[in-house]
Amino acid sequence: MKVYIGPYKDWIGPCQIADMIFFWCEKYPSDELDQRWDYQLRDKVSNWLYDSWVHDFCNWIHEKRERKVKVRIDKYDTWSVDHTLALIILPLLKQFKEIHHGSPLVDDEDVPDELKSTSAPPKENEWDTDVNHHKRWEWILDEIIWAFECKVDDSWENQFWNDTNDKLELDREGYNKYRSRISNGLRLFGKYYENLWD
Repeated sequence: MKVYIGPYKDWIGPCQIADMIFFWCEKYPSDELDQRWDYQLRDKVSNWLYDSWVHDFCNWIHEKRERKVKVRIDKYDTWSVDHTLALIILPLLKQFKEIHHGSPLVDDEDVPDELKSTSAPPKENEWDTDVNHHKRWEWILDEIIWAFECKVDDSWENQFWNDTNDKLELDREGYNKYRSRISNGLRLFGKYYENLWD
């Protein structure tokens, strides 16, 4: 397998062009900007460019630019697709966990009792998030990552085989509990897949 995925293409439009022309404006604190003549002029230039042919031209250019994506799949990559995908997904998830800036809504049914919204102190306002809001998402991410770590390194099964009297015996209860947690992590991955963006 060979994968190359280039960066997203930046939008360059009338506002960005005005920002380039008045590049020094951003050096000032935002509370001072509204009063400055150059900042007000920047807004006027931006609006003028937006109402002119420049906006349409920027749209035309943006539509012509494509993100570079090249994926080559070899036959051996499909021998164990779940393992192959896990090798790519796991480092992505770990990096995502380090850099994400927010948390989506997580259903109480997917987290332990102590993280449920019903276990949090009452909110001051109805629209506020409860104190467990971000903790729920962190827990979900941890479970998903743990499941993919098990998919990458499937030697976890070895801990449930015991050698007693020269006979291998499987600790079925422990194995099934472990396997169930992996399956739940993969289920959570599917359920919250569309929330994996920053």
